[in-house]
Amino acid sequence: MATRQGKRTWGGGGRVRSAVLWDALRKVLDRIDPDSGPRDIVDVGGGTGGFAVPLAELGHRVTVVDASLDALAALERRADESGVTVRAVQGDAADLPDLLGRDAADLVLCHSVLEYVDDPAAVMATLTTVVRPGGSVSVLVPGQVAAALARAVAGHFDDARRALTDPSGRWGEHDHTPRRFTRQSLSALVENAGLRVGALHGVRIFADLVPAGLLDAEQDAAEALIALESVAAVHPVLRELATQLHVVADRV
Repeated sequence: MATRQGKRTWGGGGRVRSAVLWDALRKVLDRIDPDSGPRDIVDVGGGTGGFAVPLAELGHRVTVVDASLDALAALERRADESGVTVRAVQGDAADLPDLLGRDAADLVLCHSVLEYVDDPAAVMATLTTVVRPGGSVSVLVPGQVAAALARAVAGHFDDARRALTDPSGRWGEHDHTPRRFTRQSLSALVENAGLRVGALHGVRIFADLVPAGLLDAEQDAAEALIALESVAAVHPVLRELATQLHVVADRV
């Protein structure tokens, strides 16, 4: 399916950091009934449309559910500027069945949400009701091991130890992230909701460690780093070090 602005859809700011994630989403969309044309996509907590607008540019029918009216207003402006339509719905993840109904989407995005909700398991169960049989849920969460590594590299060794041993993956009272995940805890969350772990990727394994100036100065450095990230994303050891963990959860 062609896009009017292909390079913008898969590029733009943070292209290196998001390349693995976009590649995974593209594969999911290609897999879900490829002959049916545009897909129905719901982006839970999608905010100003960083994913929703590019997906709409590809021709998909996209709905963003977010609690913030300001974010939804910014989403609508962004969609207008891109010449696409994105449905904006105010609400929380827990309200999805009432807002959208059951089996409403081929693909549900839940990115950078589960770390903030009171009950991730309940939210995952709600996402399961919204995705259609044969569809998938894309979940992106912060990685616990990466947080410990970052604190250790910064010289905060006690914080690093706490991040590794705390059940929520937090390194202290000044930690602004309420919850982090490991591969095991994320997979268990998905499976307990009745979904199947289809693929699990590490996102931003090396990208956050490379100085931005290097990518600007070295010709083809960005493409080489993207290629490295793509291989490392599924490496059984390296993906544990990723800043973010991404899982494709399939409803069978």
